[in-house]
Amino acid sequence: MIIDCAHYVNGRRQGEGPVPLQDAAALCKEDGFVWLGLFEPDAEELTQVRKTFGLHELAVEDAQTFHLRPKLETYDHDVRLVILRTARYDDAAEEVEFGEISVFLAPSFVITVRQGVASELHGARLRLEQRPELLAAGTASALWAILDQVVDGYAPVVAGLEHDIDEIEATVFSGSAAPTERIYSLRREATDFYRAVHPLLAVVATAERATGKDVLQPYLRDVQDHLTLINEEVAAQRDLLGTVLEANLSVISVEQTRVGVRQNATMERLTVLATVFLPLTFITGFFGQNFSWLVDHMTGFAPFLIYGIGGLLIPLAVLMWWLRRDTPRNEQRTESRASETPTPNQTPIPSETRIPR
Repeated sequence: MIIDCAHYVNGRRQGEGPVPLQDAAALCKEDGFVWLGLFEPDAEELTQVRKTFGLHELAVEDAQTFHLRPKLETYDHDVRLVILRTARYDDAAEEVEFGEISVFLAPSFVITVRQGVASELHGARLRLEQRPELLAAGTASALWAILDQVVDGYAPVVAGLEHDIDEIEATVFSGSAAPTERIYSLRREATDFYRAVHPLLAVVATAERATGKDVLQPYLRDVQDHLTLINEEVAAQRDLLGTVLEANLSVISVEQTRVGVRQNATMERLTVLATVFLPLTFITGFFGQNFSWLVDHMTGFAPFLIYGIGGLLIPLAVLMWWLRRDTPRNEQRTESRASETPTPNQTPIPSETRIPR
């Protein structure tokens, strides 16, 4: 879909309203240049534009494909194709929405093909039309306005990622575990954003060298400076998210250890209770058998103390003696196994290769 088509001469827009496509091709042979803006055009529209302006078929094919990295290609008749990735941060979903702008740049025309909602260029056109001294520099001024618009759109994305990273960092380093999936998601968004920002440095540097207009050089250097700062911030955010992820895993490990310790303490208490009641269960079962010998000999309180309380205390004493006797042996076995286990940085020396003392 054609959004706008304008003819610029000496830094001024000629006429009012969009110029028809066929008239725009004819105006390219006159003074000035034509700026044609398209938004998510279909294959038929792109074919018509390719035939009208004589674009290379590979360049048009590139404009129909989403790219992970910005790039700059040069085709026949001094036509350059610049691929830019735009970005917008969605705070609700905590995701970076990406778009794409394909810029066909020639001395007599500029054609922009936008994909995605995060690729608005109306503000760039209006801002450039208010600077006739820059617009008079030709199509390179349009490329500067587009680059400046795209790079300025990166700043809110950096701020949105920074806000969410601060929240996760505060949660993790306060001792609470943050959702690992959220950290992974933010790190993936930061990595995708880095792929959109970092290669653009080379594109802007190439555009700055290729621009022969001295009036545009300071503005392109300003875009380069802003982009360098954003690239450093995004790289730092990606590294910080990696550190936060490792710290979060450590917090989760500590929490799991605490849960294990509490479970072990609970099992120890239950084991002590079961151990104490085991002799009681035995005595209860013994006296509940109602054997004739047992009934005949339980004729007073003294036999009850001897057979009942004595039958309880003797097993407890034997159990305590057995536990104390077995504990040092288990500790010795644990220490001997620990001494025989090699450390991660130490390889055990075979017995036949050890040096005799």
